[in-house]
Amino acid sequence: MLDLKDVFYFVQVVDKGGYTAASKSLGFPKSTLSHRIRALEDALGVTLLTRTSHRFAVTEVGTQFYHYAQTLLQAAEVAEEAVRQRATEPSGVIRMTTAVEIAQFALKELIPGFLRMHPQVRIVVNTTDALVDIVADGFDLALRGHNTSLQNSSLVQRTIARAPWYLFAGEDYLSARGVPATPEEIAQHDTLAIAKSGPSNWTLTGPNDRRCIVQITPRLQSNNMVALKEAACANLGIVALPGYICRDEVASGKLRQILPRWMAADARISALIPYKRGVLPAVRSLVDFFAREMPRLTAFDPADATPM
Repeated sequence: MLDLKDVFYFVQVVDKGGYTAASKSLGFPKSTLSHRIRALEDALGVTLLTRTSHRFAVTEVGTQFYHYAQTLLQAAEVAEEAVRQRATEPSGVIRMTTAVEIAQFALKELIPGFLRMHPQVRIVVNTTDALVDIVADGFDLALRGHNTSLQNSSLVQRTIARAPWYLFAGEDYLSARGVPATPEEIAQHDTLAIAKSGPSNWTLTGPNDRRCIVQITPRLQSNNMVALKEAACANLGIVALPGYICRDEVASGKLRQILPRWMAADARISALIPYKRGVLPAVRSLVDFFAREMPRLTAFDPADATPM
């Protein structure tokens, strides 16, 4: 088992660009630091750093280990903070950012509920569909919806809830054009889709993980999910959207789910937190609260959304 302190010392030496700078930053002799790095190299059986009187360098395997070491230290700090925050009453200001639709449909009752539980917390929410640099812009937390893996970064990532996408259309549209019985039939229908560059298609996943790629030529494209939902309610075509966003319209009969055994995207909502020391206990508490409560709000079961 590696000594976690030695791993920390190694990362400090790399980050500071050498033993001298790291020694000054840590406040103990360079000889001690050099001894701890050699102990780490002996434990691993490889050379991580090379040093001469004129040159300091990280070896190829040292560079690889450095990335693993960052993840290891990050996980250790997250574990420590998670335990320590239990003894501290959440307080202070949380600055968070999220997409408009997540704020409008998934957070509208969660944030008031959390604030009632923690009267010493204040929350500032920035809603935008633009990809925000939460570190540069000083946010404590971001909630992002995605159907592919998020890019690896120095951000702490935690999956909060599933938010699967399905297909919906208005009753009058389906009465006039017919209800598709197979994914392939969708290509003959009017469609409404999220705006993106390049050819448009929907990759549908059905029974036994069967996949079907449907080429579409949308009558309307938009980066606003509410606009697409309203267009579907106006009987302009078939739309692919997160189920929870369309729950009320399905319940009222404005929309009907089609091909219910097929999913348009197995999307997730994830929390992103900047990796930094001293993350507010309030932020940890809010993320834990979202992880407990949000799944029930983003789940979509057609049996629970039958028209009245």
